[in-house]
Amino acid sequence: MSRSNRKVVPECAQALNQMKYELAAELGLMTGGSAGGADTEFASELGGTASAGGAHVNWSQIATRDAGYIGGNITRRLVQQAEQILKGL
Repeated sequence: MSRSNRKVVPECAQALNQMKYELAAELGLMTGGSAGGADTEFASELGGTASAGGAHVNWSQIATRDAGYIGGNITRRLVQQAEQILKGL
């Protein structure tokens, strides 16, 4: 089975990365600095440490449960935002 993280709207990549860092910060997974918008999409596949605005997250060391929490909450926030937009129509 092939996996693809291809963005439907590539212009949203920075906003999605920012959400990822905000949630990592809420979990206490960041060390130093503050959340930002560095491109970290492939950091875990490369086993590296990604940074955003001086903050670092070693994505290869994050527990599966925490990664699932981050991904699930990104989805929840995106659905909430879409509902708010549709409510205003």
